[in-house]
Amino acid sequence: MAFENLTERLQGVFKNLRGKKKITENDVLEITKEIRVALLEADVALPVVKKFIRNIRTRAIGVEVSEALQPAQQVIKIVDEELTAILGGGEAELAKSPKIPTIIMMAGLQGAGKTTFAGKLAKRLKETENARPLMIAADVYRPAAIEQLKTVGSQIDVPVYDEGTDVNPVEIVRNGLALATEKRHDYVLIDTAGRLEIDEKLMNELVQIKDLAQPTEILLVVDAMTGQVAADVAKKFNETLEITGVIITKLDGDTRGGAALSIREITGKPIKFVGTGEKLTDLEVFYPDRMSSRILGMGDMLTLIEKAQSQYDEVQSAKMAEKMRENTFDFNDFIEQLDQVQSMGPLDEIMKMIPGMSEIPGAANIKVDEKDIARKRAIVLSMTPEERANPDILSPSRRRRIAAGSGNTFIEVNKLIKQFNESKKMMSGLMNGDMGAMLGGMGGQMPNMPGGMPDMSALGDMGGAGMPDMSAMFGGGLKGKVGKMAMTAAMKRAQKKMKKGKKKKK
Repeated sequence: MAFENLTERLQGVFKNLRGKKKITENDVLEITKEIRVALLEADVALPVVKKFIRNIRTRAIGVEVSEALQPAQQVIKIVDEELTAILGGGEAELAKSPKIPTIIMMAGLQGAGKTTFAGKLAKRLKETENARPLMIAADVYRPAAIEQLKTVGSQIDVPVYDEGTDVNPVEIVRNGLALATEKRHDYVLIDTAGRLEIDEKLMNELVQIKDLAQPTEILLVVDAMTGQVAADVAKKFNETLEITGVIITKLDGDTRGGAALSIREITGKPIKFVGTGEKLTDLEVFYPDRMSSRILGMGDMLTLIEKAQSQYDEVQSAKMAEKMRENTFDFNDFIEQLDQVQSMGPLDEIMKMIPGMSEIPGAANIKVDEKDIARKRAIVLSMTPEERANPDILSPSRRRRIAAGSGNTFIEVNKLIKQFNESKKMMSGLMNGDMGAMLGGMGGQMPNMPGGMPDMSALGDMGGAGMPDMSAMFGGGLKGKVGKMAMTAAMKRAQKKMKKGKKKKK
């Protein structure tokens, strides 16, 4: 995902402070120099970098270190707060018109992802608000743009209004709005045309559509992979259209991510959503504080919990939590949870949201082998129903049969069963609050993954039983160990952040 290089660089900077009892002015200057280089390499606009560094130096030089924080933690706290401020401070909600329909106009250059985003947003509105959106195909220039929107519309069961490619886009929008009023659609999403670069004809057309539609929201869709160009594009569109918000797409790609850090500061307009993949479900509300945590390698437990809760119902979660508590978790549950976790998104990205993961050597480069997960699934599905329900009966002869049936070796089958049993012990210990005894029995260390990922449902205040276990399903992707103190600290950080989030919502 975006920011991986930046995260790694920043963590290297903060390591230099470890063991220090006091922050000196030279320390701050050296650290901010490194941060400046890291930000510029991430394609953050120079004016934004200068302001960011200036603010950090002003706050960090001569600061009294809190007794509760180490010097490195104190600086990270300051950087986190300044990063959150640059990203927008707080969540920017989608505006809603007092009278229907609420009209949302998409704008942006060709290839930024406007059409796909329109589908993602329409799907989200249907699911979160039980809305009845209508999408208008006003891009008559790009080949197959109308067909693409209609295909997306059919996938999510949302109607698309179009008049082909021979009608003026402004007239298409006019007629589409009339239909939306007649059919009582509560949202209208206008997919406008883009260009490879900004030109006068494009802008004039967009201004005409804006004047006609009087949209509640004008959302500029920008491609994160375009780097600083994205910030320049955002500035020009804002000057012409007075956009109300920004959508950053392809944030899951091999990009340096500087656009996200620059756009809010340069335009003064909030980032409202980010696209994190190609699926129509890969859309996240943009939370500046959570993004800051991700960039600094502190995880994003709130988003992780929300992803899990969107895939898990309470009855199912409670049932699974009880099985973990009673140590009756079996291979049928393993397959069920594997499906649930995979539905949350790419597993390597999910792992990086867990607080404390960044402290593990090489964690920034974690890649989960989907083929390895498929092999594990094949092993489990080669078991009989009785064997899946009662793993204790898996004798050597049964294991040899399973290996032959799944196309794996006897050693691989043994390895999975061992990992599964280790994970069961960890889950039982976590669910019963026996963290100390559990870690003590392992020499105060977390074992190499698999088996090294604690069950998230054990973190009571952070979502109850709503988080599926992810331990036994990862194979060989993670090396290194996390000690008892690091693990406990990660848990406490996540709990504290979750409680803070709950208070804000109230």
